[in-house]
Amino acid sequence: MSLIAIALIVVAFAFAWSMGAHYTGACMGMPYAANTIRLRPALGLMALFTLLGATFLSHAVLTTVGHGIVGAPRISVGAALCIVAVAFALTTCFNLLRIPTSTIQILVFAVAGVGMSLGLPIRWGTIARLVVLWAAAPLVALVLGFVFTHILSRWPAAGSQGHPAIARALLAVGVLASLTMGANDVSNATAVFLSTHLFGVFAAAFVGGLGLALGVLTWGKPLLEKVAFDVVKMDLPMATAAQGVQAMVVLAAVAFGYLTSMNQALVGAMAGAGLARGRDTVQWPAVKGILKGWLIGPSAGFLCGYGAAFIVRWTGG
Repeated sequence: MSLIAIALIVVAFAFAWSMGAHYTGACMGMPYAANTIRLRPALGLMALFTLLGATFLSHAVLTTVGHGIVGAPRISVGAALCIVAVAFALTTCFNLLRIPTSTIQILVFAVAGVGMSLGLPIRWGTIARLVVLWAAAPLVALVLGFVFTHILSRWPAAGSQGHPAIARALLAVGVLASLTMGANDVSNATAVFLSTHLFGVFAAAFVGGLGLALGVLTWGKPLLEKVAFDVVKMDLPMATAAQGVQAMVVLAAVAFGYLTSMNQALVGAMAGAGLARGRDTVQWPAVKGILKGWLIGPSAGFLCGYGAAFIVRWTGG
């Protein structure tokens, strides 16, 4: 195996590790904040179900990203390294700057940018379908969050915030969200293994899932402990509805081989839950920040991907 291939594997695994830690709050933050589960069991459950989701449920999404965006049957390992390095660097930079962007959107447009820079055919139809999904998912989640909050609020147990049934339901949707994150997000890091024919789909899924799980276990603690709800103030029925809707919407996309933003689906679901309690519970500046992220992330991914591939090609890499 060449040094550049080893570098690709290392960077992709590090990217998966970073994402695993980053999404800890989005998946298990609500159950932990509501004291339905302690810290270490929360991290352990999330790591396990993230690995399972990535290993067994991500294959269609990996194929979409690995083979469905660039029309060429194969891309070089150097091009793949450009894609992952750009997506990893931009995601890290935007997180540090607290700019709410989507790793998925950055990754997809980085693939397109690198492909165009190298003169490879781009399947714009696939990207157009993804863009429509990215716009629709938070809206669908908003409606479902509104509906499910009303349904759960009418459940007799919902009147008691500490009721065991509500606590179990919230924990269950946290586990479902962890499974969903593995299935949906592992392709960000390891779909390039398929594009380069470096690994098959199962190996790409497992390696990426292992990186996600290790990120949860080794770096998830501080992020889980700092969880805060930036869009609405949540009670248990609202939190259960929002987390459950997030998982349902993203899993529905995964079932058809498409990927969408876990965070944006959660924001939509939380906004819907907030609207069910009254419009004044929604913090609209946070929602507007997500809308700005839709413009910043894809454009940055495309431009940086194009530029990185151009530099590599110009230098003879």
